[in-house]
Amino acid sequence: MTSRTFTIEPLGPFSLAEAAGFGFGQRDARKPEGLMRLAFCLDGYEVGVEVRQDAGGVVHGVVHGPASVDTAAVRRQAARVLSLDHDGTEFTAIGERDPVIGRLQQIAPGLRPPLFYSPYEAAAWSVLSARRPARQMMAVRQRLSETHGTVFELAGERLAAFPTPEALLAVTEFPAIPTDKLERLHGVAEAALAGRLSAARLLGLGPEAAMTELQEIKGIGPFYSALIVIRGTGFADVLPVAEPKALELAARLYGLEEPVQPEALAQIAEPWRPLRTWAVVLIRAAGPRLLETEGEPVLAAS
Repeated sequence: MTSRTFTIEPLGPFSLAEAAGFGFGQRDARKPEGLMRLAFCLDGYEVGVEVRQDAGGVVHGVVHGPASVDTAAVRRQAARVLSLDHDGTEFTAIGERDPVIGRLQQIAPGLRPPLFYSPYEAAAWSVLSARRPARQMMAVRQRLSETHGTVFELAGERLAAFPTPEALLAVTEFPAIPTDKLERLHGVAEAALAGRLSAARLLGLGPEAAMTELQEIKGIGPFYSALIVIRGTGFADVLPVAEPKALELAARLYGLEEPVQPEALAQIAEPWRPLRTWAVVLIRAAGPRLLETEGEPVLAAS
């Protein structure tokens, strides 16, 4: 193992503490400690990354991996995972156009959508978690990663990267993963090895075509194809209209009858372009905090 470093200077507001405390899917929310630990697959091997943000807002990463590690590739993937591959100044402008979004930005300053490490890992999580309690399957994923992935010591804590596609294909049985799920995980691994789950490729297809193609993978239906595209690939302007929690919160925040219908959400979301995905994630993350603080919905956008 070797250690390399990289830096990312965010364009626009960014808070690593908000990202570290977000928690979703395969990742636990942790109390901000001034750093965020990442461990993920990259071109047939796994890397661990310690990420910190200095007082000036610059993000610094320490990469742990094999001597051949491609630090530039790790930096690109970490930037995508933290949504630092976009200019956040436009999101500030959206908050100025829409006072509801502006208030939410005050509640969660610098929050950008944290993503799955890759479409491959988002697809694997989709198969694992389908029709199972998320917390239970997070534990299964962790055990699978510790057994068949690489375990890193990151700032005093152990964190295991999910198995590479090659390693996942070699798993013939595993406790709490039934045979049919394991076969579907193998299908995900095969798709990744064939290049079908490349983030760059899916981004090039566009969100609708990417969702359609992802559904060719056994076990990936419309809901999970949207999850992979929106939260695993990095599209920033896809409007999720099938998330009940987001629709409920939008109704309360904008003073509408519940539940808000997708057509109404699309109309509300017009001022959020070109970062509608970011706005919905902000509503999901900061909406409950704002409603709890104010005790009633904030005023609708003009």
